[in-house]
Amino acid sequence: MRKFVSPALAVLLIAGLSLTGCATKTYVDEAVQASEQRDAAKIGEVQTSVEGNQAEISKLHKKDAALEADIKKLSAAAKDALKRAEEAGKLAKGKFVYEITLTDDNVNFGFDKYKVSDEAKAALDGFAAKVKSENKNVYVEIQGHTDNIGTEKYNMKLGYQRAERVMHYLNADHGFALHRMNVISFGELKPVADNKDRAGRSQNRRVTLVVLE
Repeated sequence: MRKFVSPALAVLLIAGLSLTGCATKTYVDEAVQASEQRDAAKIGEVQTSVEGNQAEISKLHKKDAALEADIKKLSAAAKDALKRAEEAGKLAKGKFVYEITLTDDNVNFGFDKYKVSDEAKAALDGFAAKVKSENKNVYVEIQGHTDNIGTEKYNMKLGYQRAERVMHYLNADHGFALHRMNVISFGELKPVADNKDRAGRSQNRRVTLVVLE
């Protein structure tokens, strides 16, 4: 036996299907639109992050270029100290600050002597006051030098003794931390003047303090 659907019921069924189709289409459209908005937001976040990273990279490049320019201006003593400190992992910023040299002209490192004279103490007191006033965590390499009178081995030891005495004075009298200082001797190997005359030898008997941040 056949079942007949009344025209009115058929119309209602078609209308219902049409409404369901419209609702589904609307839902899909809204879902797609929401997804596109989320994707656009994520892309915006990524672009912002990329731009931020590019800005940081640009800053680092400029900083590296400035540091390179500064390094080119350094004395040989400062360059050596900076390299050793970086290799030893002693520096946070890898930055040279300044250096001072104590010679016979102002501190009286006498021939074959390594005692810290009163003149040397006064110079070191001024140095310590300067470092403390700047309130920086600095690293100091203390380099000992001699003239060429005597054997190379002996002068290497004498240069070390001069530098070590300076380090102990800064530690004992001014509270400089030992782990923030390093002593190295060059003996007679790096003269700054001619050893053939007394004046030149006097300049070569020196201690250089290289300050790094």
